[in-house]
Amino acid sequence: MQYRDDEPFDDTSNGHFTFSTIRLERQVFGTNELSAYYALYDRDDAHYLDAAGNEERHVFDARFAGSSHNFDWDLEGMAQLGTVGSSDIKAWALGARVGYTFDDASWTPRVGLQFDVASGDRNRGDKTVETFNPLFPNGYYFTLGGYTGYSNLIHLKPSITVKPAEKLSVTTAMGFLWRMTTADAVYTQPSIPIANTAGHGDAWTGAYVQLRADYAFTPNLTGALEAVHYNVGSTIRHAGGRDGNYLGAELKFSW
Repeated sequence: MQYRDDEPFDDTSNGHFTFSTIRLERQVFGTNELSAYYALYDRDDAHYLDAAGNEERHVFDARFAGSSHNFDWDLEGMAQLGTVGSSDIKAWALGARVGYTFDDASWTPRVGLQFDVASGDRNRGDKTVETFNPLFPNGYYFTLGGYTGYSNLIHLKPSITVKPAEKLSVTTAMGFLWRMTTADAVYTQPSIPIANTAGHGDAWTGAYVQLRADYAFTPNLTGALEAVHYNVGSTIRHAGGRDGNYLGAELKFSW
């Protein structure tokens, strides 16, 4: 579905941009989740820094998530093959979120670590697009501030979550960001290359600090407050970027 952008709720079908997928899921070793999917991403007139034309991208994904003895984990690997115009696609990404919860300690602290890496295009003009396409990214995966795109990326994020009250959890985290290759650009959400960064500067992209509080008012109604400060690296600063701050509040009702 695409937006006409003329009035609210004006989605329309578009044969120039289609997405098809099949997903399999199974519980293993108790309640742990093992899943995999294949998707076909077709887009006419796609544009990348090193290729342009009709895009046909085959996406392969495998994920294993679960918990055991106070440990929890969420591990995922992705591979992408296909073509953009006359260029081949060879891209990949890995993501991992792991944690340990101290059940017997006051406020039940959980120490977590998130690690992500997504490929970037290492050689311009070689007829191979190595930039990972996150497809339909959600900035929530890093922070609601949504500064960072999931392309040409190395991301490391330690965190601590505590529960001062039964219905309240508070998370503090720091994220550290690098480029996979300096030959490719720095990307922002959803997958937009920052001008004058491809082939310029160093690998360091920046760092952010996150503070988030979640509260369960009822089993159906939850709320959250989140604050993020993003400190950009010299590569983005020299390209005209600057530090950013985000403050947001949300309510969710589900049934």
